[in-house]
Amino acid sequence: MMNWLPEHSAALQDLRARGLSYSEIADTINATFNTAYTRNAALSRAQRMGMAGLDRPEPSLPGHLEPPKPVLPESSRIGRLRDGQAEPKFDLLRCPKIFTEPVEMPQLRCAAVAPRHLSLLDLQPGDCRYPYGGDTDGETMTFCGHPRRPGSSYCSPHFHLSRDSAASARPVLNDAWLQAVGAI
Repeated sequence: MMNWLPEHSAALQDLRARGLSYSEIADTINATFNTAYTRNAALSRAQRMGMAGLDRPEPSLPGHLEPPKPVLPESSRIGRLRDGQAEPKFDLLRCPKIFTEPVEMPQLRCAAVAPRHLSLLDLQPGDCRYPYGGDTDGETMTFCGHPRRPGSSYCSPHFHLSRDSAASARPVLNDAWLQAVGAI
């Protein structure tokens, strides 16, 4: 931690009054006094001195910061369309898609094994670690619990489910579902 000398604090106050950012203030003080202050050090010192926080009184470079453009009223927007100016594009990522027809859920692959539904604390070293549940908030997660396949964390059916290349090559989601969620 560096102690701020009175001349450093005076320079901080002067540079801040000129409208420099805290990064620019730290760089200027460091160049002038051969110090190593950071932007955060200059900001913290200014706050301890009772100066304003992050708001800048004015831009340090003319034209560097432009004021925000006012939102045009509806009538101005209509006039712009008549003048041939383009309407801003609608952002599909920020607005949910509304479906008018039902979307069929895909059939998911599953292993032909009835899980024992053991908790994490009940699992033994040789038990299958394939998880069940836990998809929604507060839903309990259990594990298969059948004897593991040698060299794997899963039993044979779950091992093949997770490694079956023929089943993995088959798309799980159909084109209608992918279009519904906006993936294609």
